[in-house]
Amino acid sequence: MYLAACIEWLFAAENPTFTDRIRAAKAAGLDAVEFHLWRDKPLSEIRQTLEETGVKLASFVVEPRRSIVDPAQHGEFLAAVRDSLIAAKEAGAPALVVASGFTRPDVPRQDHFDAAVTALRQAATLAEEAGILLLLEPLNDRVEHPGMYLVSTTEGLDMVETVNSPNLRLLYDMYHSTVMGEDPAQVLAGRFHLVGHVQVADVPGRHQPGSGTIDWPRYIGILRDLGYQGAIGLEYKPTGPTLEGLTQARKTLGL
Repeated sequence: MYLAACIEWLFAAENPTFTDRIRAAKAAGLDAVEFHLWRDKPLSEIRQTLEETGVKLASFVVEPRRSIVDPAQHGEFLAAVRDSLIAAKEAGAPALVVASGFTRPDVPRQDHFDAAVTALRQAATLAEEAGILLLLEPLNDRVEHPGMYLVSTTEGLDMVETVNSPNLRLLYDMYHSTVMGEDPAQVLAGRFHLVGHVQVADVPGRHQPGSGTIDWPRYIGILRDLGYQGAIGLEYKPTGPTLEGLTQARKTLGL
């Protein structure tokens, strides 16, 4: 396992430009970075800085964000996927993140699920052609994302399994999962082969690991037992200077 700094938040207070944040991540000994939206980012400069520093780009988000559970938005969603796949290749990102969109009032959950699978199947075909991985991310609706449809790791894994594409996997965010009252050992058991990326932040507050109540030695131990060898995305909001929070996170995670 290796650490990937979410430079949307990490190094942001100290470095106004994303290229300087990449250099700061390199200086801090990090192997990878990721960020959220891409249309406001200088992708060619980011790619050049990544090549200069040797830092990897783990992921960013499909943009504009559109609903996969609302068939009326599927056309716009697939257009966003096509554009984002081109951007991913330009920036050198191997993966793109997708969220579900919001629950539709008075519509059965099965209809939401079926619509999501339809959209994801089409998106996965595009991703296969481009050689890019799509990451479906369940969020939490208790703190940051009220009204979000996909808030369950189990249901997200069900969607990935149903689509059955090598280019669609789950993004398992330990923060969102913990906020929703899930236990990683339970929700990931027997299905971890469907997970493509992991992100972390502590509860409460979404700050660096070690700032809250999560039992990180246990959580990281679960990932080790499951055989995870990929990036751990540090998607947290530092409580102070980035390097101080990063030191605490590294010590807490043991990475």
